[in-house]
Formats: sequence, C-alpha cells, structure tokens
Amino acid sequence: MTVRAHLMLAVAPLAIVLALIGALAASEAGRLGQTSQAILSDNYRSVLAAQRMKEALERLEDAARAAASGHPELAVPRQQEERRNFESALRAEEGNITEPGEAELAKALRTKWEEYQKRLDDCLGRASRPEVEDCYLHQLEPGFRPVKADADRVLEMNQDAMVSKSEKNREDAERLRWEMLAATVVALAVGLASSWYLATRTLQPLTALGQAVEQFGRGDFAVRAHARGGAEIAQLAATFNAMADRIDEYRKSSLGEMLQAQLAAQATLNSLPDPVFVFSPDGSILSANLAAEGLFAPEDRAAPSLNLLEPRLREALDAVRAPVLQGKGSFVPKSFDESFSVQRPEGERVFLPRAEPVYEEGGGIVAATVVLQDVTRLRRFEELRNDLVSTVAHQFRTPLTSLRMAIHLCLEGIAGPLSAKQQDLLYASREECERLQGIVEELLDLARLQSGSIPLDLEDVAAEALLEQAAKAHRAEAQARNVTLQVEPVLDEARVRADLQRLRLVFQNLLENALQHTPRGGRVSLRASQDTASVRFEVTDSGPGIPEDQQGRIFEKFYRGPGGPGGGAGLGLSIARDVVRAHGGEIGVDSAPGRGSTFWFTLPRMRPLPEGEATNP
Repeated sequence: MTVRAHLMLAVAPLAIVLALIGALAASEAGRLGQTSQAILSDNYRSVLAAQRMKEALERLEDAARAAASGHPELAVPRQQEERRNFESALRAEEGNITEPGEAELAKALRTKWEEYQKRLDDCLGRASRPEVEDCYLHQLEPGFRPVKADADRVLEMNQDAMVSKSEKNREDAERLRWEMLAATVVALAVGLASSWYLATRTLQPLTALGQAVEQFGRGDFAVRAHARGGAEIAQLAATFNAMADRIDEYRKSSLGEMLQAQLAAQATLNSLPDPVFVFSPDGSILSANLAAEGLFAPEDRAAPSLNLLEPRLREALDAVRAPVLQGKGSFVPKSFDESFSVQRPEGERVFLPRAEPVYEEGGGIVAATVVLQDVTRLRRFEELRNDLVSTVAHQFRTPLTSLRMAIHLCLEGIAGPLSAKQQDLLYASREECERLQGIVEELLDLARLQSGSIPLDLEDVAAEALLEQAAKAHRAEAQARNVTLQVEPVLDEARVRADLQRLRLVFQNLLENALQHTPRGGRVSLRASQDTASVRFEVTDSGPGIPEDQQGRIFEKFYRGPGGPGGGAGLGLSIARDVVRAHGGEIGVDSAPGRGSTFWFTLPRMRPLPEGEATNP
C-alpha cells in the first residue's frame, strides 16, 4: 500500500465521525426550524386576527358613542367599514384553529358578535337623540364587553401557546446542544485516536529516514537510511543514500578547499574597516562584513536585509547597486559631492560609495559589491579648509581694499609726481590687485553658496532673455578676441524661475572659459531647449576640447587643467555648479579633444499658469 493510501486511511475515521455529527446536527436543526415555523404560521395569525378584531370593535364603539352624542352622520360610514374589518378578522380566526378549546371560543365569539350587530342596528335606527343615547347606555355598551372579552381570550390563548412552544423549543435546543457537545467529544476522541494510531504506523519509516538526514546534517557523513515502508519511502531512502555517497566523495575531493576559500574570503571582508555589501542579481544582500553589519540594529544582524536599513542609507545603496546589476559597469565616485551622511549612535558618519560588478565565467553579472568608504574625517578636513579659506578671504579683503586705494591715489598724483617707470610699476600693481580682488570675491561667493547663507531671489524669466543678456555682457570681449558669439533662437516659449544675479555668474564663468579657449576666428554658441520637467542651457565653443580624464574634475574647487590661462583660482566652474544646484538643476560638460566643448546646465521649467492668474516673483 502506498503512503498516500495509508494517509487517506488514517484520516478516514475522523472524516466518518465528522460526517455523522454533521448529519445529526442538520437533522435536529431542521426539526427546530419546523417548530419555529409552526409557531409563526399558526399562532401568530390568530394573535394578529384577535388584535384586528379588538381594534375594529373599539372603533365601532367610538362610532356608536358619536351617534349617541348627536353626530349620526359620523357614525354610519365608520361603523360599516369597521364591521367589515371585524368580520374579516373573525373569519381568519375561524379558519386558523390550532389550540384546544379555541374552536368553542371562536363559535361563542361569532354568536356574541352577531348579537352585538343587532343591537348596534337597533340603536342607530332610533329617531331621536335621547332614544339613541338611552339605547347605547342600556343595550349596546353591555353587549360590547362580552365580545371584547372573548377577543381578549383568543389573543391570550394564542400568546400563551406561543410562549409555551417557544420555551419548549428553547429546551429542545439546549438539550440538542449538550447532546451534540457530548457526541462531538466522544466522536473526536475516537476519530483522533484511530487517526493517530494509523498515522503513527504510517510515519514510522519517515521518522527513521528523518533521523538519518538529521545525523547527516550534523556531519555524520557515514550514516545511511534503512527505512522500511511503501515503495515511495524505499525509493526516497535509496535516493538519500545515493546523494550521501556523492556528497561524501565530493567532500573528500574538494569540499575542504572550498570551505577554506570561503572562510578566507569572509575573513578578508571582515578585516576591512569600511562597510562592504555583496548583492545578488535580485537586489538582496548575499553577504556583508562586520562593519556593514554594524549599520543594522542588533536584532537585525542575524538576517540583514536592505529594508532594515535607515531610509537615507537604503536609497544610497539602491542608487549605486542598481546600475551595476543592470550591466552599466562600475560605479566610481567623481567627487565628495556624491557622499552621504548617516546618523549613528557614535555620531554622524559620511560615506562615499563605490560599486563593482562580479562576473561569472560566461561574462554574466552574478553579484555586485558595494564598498562604503568612510570619509568622515576627510569631510571634516574639507569643511575646515573651506572655513579657513573663507576666513582668509575675509581677512584679505580689508587690506587689499586699502592697497588698491593707495595705488589709485599714487597714480592720480596725490602723493607727488611719478616717473614713467614708477607709473608702469603702479599700473602693473593695480592689475594684480584687481586680480586678487576677483579671487577674494570668488572665494567669498563660494563660501556663502556652500553655507547656504545667500537666499535666492527667484523671478519668472524667459530662457531666450537670459541668453541675450549673457551674450550682451560678453560681445565686446568676443569682438576683441575675434570670436563670433551667437545666440540661437529658442523655438518654444521656455521660462524658468531663477535668481538673475546668481545666474549671470554662471553664464559669466561659462562664457569666459569658452572665449579664453576658443582660437581667433572661432565660434561660441548659446542655446536653450526644454523638456517636460526642465530647461537645458548650453554654451558651445570650437576650442581644443577637454580630455576625458579631466572632465570629472573640472568642477572641483581650485582645479585648473593643464594648458589653461593663468590668473584664476580655479573656482569659476565650482561656483557655477553650486549656483545651479541651489536652483535645483544639474551641470555638466560634453567634450572630446579637437571637437570643442559644450557646457550645459538645467533649471526646473516654469509651468504655464491659467489665464488671469498672476505669478509671484
């Protein structure tokens, strides 16, 4: 017999018991339902008929009283209708005799009702009001009471019967409940005992096989299953024994080396001070070193999951692992701007992510490794450097202003006449002071932008107007360099909300760089285009282009590419980047050696407003 047949046989006693209990319960519930239906269908109709007879009789009495009071015109129509109502209810009662003595009571009620009708006709037929009143008091009213009393007895008889039957029905239900409870307990005990006995006999071979599997899992690779049972269990035991033989052979050949390599790899990861995550292709965490486990709560370290990390850390990991797993190559940070901070119990920590794909032999991606380089100290050093630069710039500003004023006064001849040689030296000194003043202003602007102390004064402005204003400010410089400065028409009415003063700084830095690197006779173009969310501004030159290895660094502070013109501090593009990001946009460059450069930045697009609605600057 198969295991399935054994299990079905083990469940059969319990199923039979439950079926018997269900059949008994259905039978008794049907009987109780019929009793309740009889109460509603028999006695309730008699109760309703008695109620209607009483109401009709009361109204007839009111009509007779109205006639006795001198208003026969009110009595006649009402008493005819109420007679019909009483007669209809009495017939219903006569046709629904359900209790002992109810038939005699209905017959007596019929006799008294007919006598009452005769008296009513006699009284209403009297000529004068005193006669009607006398008839009402001495004949009609004494006849009213027996009819009403019999109707009351009919009502009471059926109400008592309903109460009695309901009580009996309740007692039957209570008895049924205890009988069903006792039957259920006995049946379940018998069914469970039978099922347990049969299931135990069926599962004994499986228990023996399970014990062999447990021993094998604890490392006893010599154990084998000797289970006796049906064909399925024998086949399962044979399959287990074959698997154990193969695993034992494989273990003796290469398992030791594999385990040693795995332990060495995990030890290497744990020795790294920075958090390291290894993600599977579906995005789940395959493994993590000790530093990475420290980012989880203590109760979550046993089974680390990306959803258990705090939101900012989870978003950063998602942003770097997803492109790698999609086959877009390694993720290498270009600057500190791609770092993120996480609040930890020991204080704020700043991480710079890096991600690398893990390839299989066929070239497919089987995992992604993400390293979170702890740059907390470097970020603090960067902040200290920025604070130092800002402080030094502030300290330079006052003496530099005094020096510029002194040179200006000397050139004006206030301190006396100057020789030609002295004037040349002072002119050169003034130019150097102007250059230093520009560097100081750039340093102060950069410090204010990075600290966020400069609020943006946003205005609604057309993109084409921004391009025209930027070109107008540099046309003279372009003509002096023999460079064509061109503004391409903006096809759509693109509008943005921007701080015009800060945005001029962006265009100034981009155009100055473009004009400086464009040879004589070259061209610099400005254009703008829009999509659903933003407006893209571009400054294109026909210069020598920028090598690819330098494109990721040109927006860093104090960076000056090789071959660039002297005189600057390397802050212009960094300031432009901070201004654009303060507006909620992005900035970048597309360039190749010998093909010129296109510096671009985006600003959020200004949505058109409904007619009649004004914009607030």
